[in-house]
Amino acid sequence: MHDDPKILLPDCSIHIRGRIRLFCPFFSFSSMGDVLRVSLIQTNIVWEDKRANLDKYAVILSHITGDCDLVVFSEMFTTGFSMRAEDLAECIDGETITEVKKWSRNYNVAIAGSFIARAGNVCFNRGFFIEPDGSEHYYDKRHLFRMGEEGRHFVSGSEKLIVNYRGWNICLLVCYDLRFPVWCRNVGNEYDLLLFVANWPQSRSYAWRNLLIARAIENAAYVCGVNRIGQDETSMVYRGDTMAIGVKGEVIAESEPFVPQVVNVELDLSKLKSFREKFPVWKDADEFVEKITNYFFNTKKKGRDSPEPLPELSCVIYES
Repeated sequence: MHDDPKILLPDCSIHIRGRIRLFCPFFSFSSMGDVLRVSLIQTNIVWEDKRANLDKYAVILSHITGDCDLVVFSEMFTTGFSMRAEDLAECIDGETITEVKKWSRNYNVAIAGSFIARAGNVCFNRGFFIEPDGSEHYYDKRHLFRMGEEGRHFVSGSEKLIVNYRGWNICLLVCYDLRFPVWCRNVGNEYDLLLFVANWPQSRSYAWRNLLIARAIENAAYVCGVNRIGQDETSMVYRGDTMAIGVKGEVIAESEPFVPQVVNVELDLSKLKSFREKFPVWKDADEFVEKITNYFFNTKKKGRDSPEPLPELSCVIYES
């Protein structure tokens, strides 16, 4: 890697409080038709320091914009996977989303990721998908990480998010959601691209890689997973393994482990549609009914062994 911090594309090296390598550059910039150009940002996160992280991402974006349609950040990209929700949460008109909307507008790209959000007196691990025209879409993480006591500090969501962007139907999910194939199910080809933003530790990297591949195969869709690197204040180590997966489960592009990189990939919708026509496995999918219950741990009752359900209960019926 070059030592000169000012080397830019096409040498693919920039310097941001350390060194970031832009990996797997686009070889064609055609935005015509069915091609979606996606940049997946794999980097370290400064623990609970929103300003430092926003500054870091601002510099990264300044080097990759103009070459892509969609930029994807990791989960809780401004704080790391912190459980200090009450102290760090902000509304959707707060600093984080205000900055993301500005970047999206200025660079003419959609931006996806997640942050610690507040709505009323509760907090969410909230995914966002911001479009250049100012359209904003949000998804509250459905499956809260029990082993990290995420459910003691956050409320789970109950609705999936599918955004139509530049002719693509894109579903955004967050980290632990990856382990639950029913929630991820692509019913009737309702999405073309499935995004996972994560803080997924190195100790479970084998599961991360293989579950991303499984989600692509079983849902006949492209899958992109963006994970952080580095070590957080809880001593969790993250190796990254950011990658893009094709409809047959093939790895289209992937990062180097532990290296801050931007993985660029072009996805072709026409190829996806052609595969679905030739191999229409989705037509034989099972019908099912999914019962959705919101769970919230009462933080005043330490040591609870089971979650306390919120009053509302809803059912979502999917038909193949």
